[in-house]
Amino acid sequence: MNLELPPLARKLSPEQPTLKTGRLVLRPLGSADAATVERLAGEKDVASTTRLLPHPYPPGMAEQWIAALPSLYQRAEMINWGIALVDGLLLGSIRLTLNPVDNHAEMGYWVGKPYWNNGYCTEAARAVVAYGFDKLDLERIYANYMARNPASGRVLMKLGMQQEGLLRRHRRKFGRYEDLVVCGILRSEWQRLKREARSESTTFPQS
Repeated sequence: MNLELPPLARKLSPEQPTLKTGRLVLRPLGSADAATVERLAGEKDVASTTRLLPHPYPPGMAEQWIAALPSLYQRAEMINWGIALVDGLLLGSIRLTLNPVDNHAEMGYWVGKPYWNNGYCTEAARAVVAYGFDKLDLERIYANYMARNPASGRVLMKLGMQQEGLLRRHRRKFGRYEDLVVCGILRSEWQRLKREARSESTTFPQS
């Protein structure tokens, strides 16, 4: 990284970091993951509630997308992690799209349908938000979800995000217009939540 880059870009390590949680490893994707990404992202129900996943998922698209990720990281445009179990099984993907000028990022994610309703999205997203605030010193992280997908909204609420707005008929997916809910959290709010969590963990009931 050269010193002419914005401060956010200079905070990125030369190699993309791997993040670990209780059940998950968030790691850079490689060419060996392309077939799994293509299979999981190829599910219509997965693509239906995401902005960027097409359906049908074109053969070879996953390999091209994965090959482009390292340069996006080096240019401080995006950090994309594969969501995997500790045994290596790939479940999905999560990203931060960086805005160095405004010092904020948009978070997006998807998890393969066989792994829904296990809390994996929340666990991965919490690690990514912590990285964005604690390591990159972002001022704000935000995310959007389609109004007909309340499960994604519940993930964001568990992170402490607040609904900031509703963009009516803002997204066109599979030929229909979708309302988009905008949620966000500030660094000061994240820090307050961390303090409260630490306080609760050290508070014991009086006998």
